[in-house]
Amino acid sequence: MIFKLFAKFGEFVIFSARSFQIEFLDCKLEGKYLKLPKMTAVRMKLHRPISEKWKLKSVTVSREPSGKYFASLLFCCENQTAEKRPAEKFIGIDFAMQGMCVFSTGKRAEYPMFYRNTEKKLAREQRKLSRCQKGSQNYKKQKKRVALCHEKIRNQRKDFQHKLSASLAESFDAVCVEDLNLKGMAGGLHLGKGVHDNGYGLFLSMLEYKLEERGKYLIKVDRYFASSKICSVCRNKKEELSLSDRIYYCECGNRMDRDVNAAVNIMNEGKRIFAECA
Repeated sequence: MIFKLFAKFGEFVIFSARSFQIEFLDCKLEGKYLKLPKMTAVRMKLHRPISEKWKLKSVTVSREPSGKYFASLLFCCENQTAEKRPAEKFIGIDFAMQGMCVFSTGKRAEYPMFYRNTEKKLAREQRKLSRCQKGSQNYKKQKKRVALCHEKIRNQRKDFQHKLSASLAESFDAVCVEDLNLKGMAGGLHLGKGVHDNGYGLFLSMLEYKLEERGKYLIKVDRYFASSKICSVCRNKKEELSLSDRIYYCECGNRMDRDVNAAVNIMNEGKRIFAECA
């Protein structure tokens, strides 16, 4: 549980150029204020209600490079995870460089590529920073502007992913995905910016815990499963399929988008895995 704080901390905190975290064990909540040791109460902005039954265990304070402060509150409460239930509604997700992912329903996530759209502005601000004398007041101001650019991109990405993952967790009982090596893809295929901009790994983490909370399932299909080469209608497998082939053609007459075909195959393989494990 993260809360934004509206005050600076005392001199007993050691400041550095990077973000930092400090744990406070003796803390109290007083309405909209947070009381930390050796400090006056700090006003905070709550982003979700706190039950009176919850017991505050500790607070971790962090400072972003932009100079903003956040407090992460750890509460002791009853297990709120729902019991597992039978899965009836399945969906498959295939990773895509443009738009983050494609669904077996034929729809696309339509991720706006926030980093790519802000890349020119970020480069301009970084050039200004490089011309400032290091340690000067202008340098500190410009460094904060660069940090705010990065922070806005990160917040936009998280907001989009939280909304999309929550929508999928509410609409489907089981979500089938590929167990991809994203780190290898970013480093070995010259796709680093695109893979990191998508934030697909973070999206899967969000989706996993939201499905778990609702008693639903995230089914991971083996990364070596030939989802793109198999026809989702007749199950025939193509021996050769290049990345430039964006439409999947099959001898049975099936003609569909390559990514949608892969998403349908991932969903079917996820159903098979779920049936074996049930």
